[in-house]
Amino acid sequence: MEYNATNAVTNRIGFIGNYLPRQCGIATFTTDLCEAIAVGYGKTTCIALPVNDTDAGYTYPPRVRFELTEKDIDSYRRAADFLNTNNVDLVCLQHEYGIFGGPAGSHILTLLRELRMPVVTTFHTILQNPNPDQRRVLVEIAALSDRVVVMSKGGVDFLQEIYGVLPRLI
Repeated sequence: MEYNATNAVTNRIGFIGNYLPRQCGIATFTTDLCEAIAVGYGKTTCIALPVNDTDAGYTYPPRVRFELTEKDIDSYRRAADFLNTNNVDLVCLQHEYGIFGGPAGSHILTLLRELRMPVVTTFHTILQNPNPDQRRVLVEIAALSDRVVVMSKGGVDFLQEIYGVLPRLI
């Protein structure tokens, strides 16, 4: 899906990744990003969809509206349905191979394939020597994303040279 920012009104953003109180760097990043956008754009509703790595889950704040179960592929399908039916205008995905279930985190592809809104993906890890599953997952995530974000020039180079991601997406 190609996204036209000049005509966009973003009323609801869904953030997918880990979320505090889960203790990890991605949870801190996702929480800080979500909260900063919620404060900076007060008319925009920000909701979080974290991934649980334990059966008990976590005691999340009210901003969390749906919890994915890491290894349960059906929860990814239900999350896509939740986002599609709740008028979410944009999904902000935080990608790290260890977050999502399936080979190389491939369960997230099940969710992304079903979405009917633009996706902006932040790649937190871009491997220089990916195994075939890691390469396939990253390439498909990039193909299903309207924009991708990386943290360094080296990440840009890897995306283009190793994974074939078009410069206009980065």
